[in-house]
Amino acid sequence: MVIIYLRFKDGDGEFKVSDTKGMISLYEASQFRINGELILDEACTFTTSQLKSMVSQTSTHYAQYIENALYCPYQRGVPRLEARQYICFYEKDDDEARNETLLKFAKHDFNRIQMMLQQELSNLCSEWKEENMESRLPYARNRIVECFFSAIAIYFEPCYARACNIYAKLLSTLVLIDDTYDAYNTYEELQYFTDAIQRFDIDAIDDLPTNYLKLVYETILNIHNQVKDKVEKEGRSYAVSYTINEFKKLAEACFVERRWVHRSYVPTFDEYMDTAMASSAGLVSVCQALIGMEEADETAYQWLINTDNKLHKAVNKIARLYDDITTNEDEEKRGLVCGTSCYMKQYSVTRQEAVEAYREMIEVAWKDMNEGCLKPMPVSNKIAVRALNVARLVLVLYKKDDGFTRPELSLKDAIAKLLIHPIPLCD
Repeated sequence: MVIIYLRFKDGDGEFKVSDTKGMISLYEASQFRINGELILDEACTFTTSQLKSMVSQTSTHYAQYIENALYCPYQRGVPRLEARQYICFYEKDDDEARNETLLKFAKHDFNRIQMMLQQELSNLCSEWKEENMESRLPYARNRIVECFFSAIAIYFEPCYARACNIYAKLLSTLVLIDDTYDAYNTYEELQYFTDAIQRFDIDAIDDLPTNYLKLVYETILNIHNQVKDKVEKEGRSYAVSYTINEFKKLAEACFVERRWVHRSYVPTFDEYMDTAMASSAGLVSVCQALIGMEEADETAYQWLINTDNKLHKAVNKIARLYDDITTNEDEEKRGLVCGTSCYMKQYSVTRQEAVEAYREMIEVAWKDMNEGCLKPMPVSNKIAVRALNVARLVLVLYKKDDGFTRPELSLKDAIAKLLIHPIPLCD
């Protein structure tokens, strides 16, 4: 692999790439690097600098393509969004090698799958409306469309239609948990709620102090039970059991963070990360995503939750760090414990320096993610790709703003591209 990249260097050991396409290709290839691949680190630094300077010197068509690549490299992008973006770029490219037949088929394929996804979303919204979710839980964010968008970021293929439906519903329970711990309940109420989640039994509902918490708890249990009924016939109820165990860890971590607020305690960054990795919901989200996949046998779940698994750690870290960078200032104003503030305290640095340190940790986590996907594993690569796609989804959700809190700022355009507007077809 290293020998291939050495071909991009001249006799003095400097990178030498003369054309725009070659520069973009080298940049995108460098995004697959793992920790310790210094020549790819060098290639990434070189191409990033060169591409930034090229933006103002190339055509509008290529300038937009470069800006998109710098904003979100292909390896870190949601596959369906990347596909649409590249189709549009390919169509405008004046390369003589452009294949018009391939372009036509790509457009029809994208639009055909979009129509199928629109129908799936319509069915999901109808189910949601029949269950009266929005009126039953008026204080929680109603984000079923955003949850479905998140699901198709994990798998858009028609063969995973059921998995997509299951994941979207389960993801809504993570939104419920976030709202429950962050906004609407007292510390004492949340103590009862956390105890009930650890039991995960409808009999625990009588111990909850408010009607709202009872509704939230009942909703969470009902959604998991509905999903369990769907997969139990296939002998895959273990998938729900593993997911519930991770869900319990998420609730416990969220409660620890509320305890810090209650006691006006600011932990060290190391202590914060021990808890915040679990409260990021990265791992539980992957577990949810695997429930509807027949390929995800019990071995896959055991492999995933193994704490030595680089994918396990990387997806949690990517989820936590992106979330913190985007939301910490707002959360600090609300009196919550924030990761960047903990980092500032432990290392005596400014907020800007803390954010830069976060970005460096994110790069390391992406390298770990790459390594986890590339090295031999005891499960199908389709399993590892779902963990990678969860990390990709996090980038889309938090790159501009908190996608679930203010979807109009960060998700509206992406949702429109994937679910509303077809790619125009030429006559």
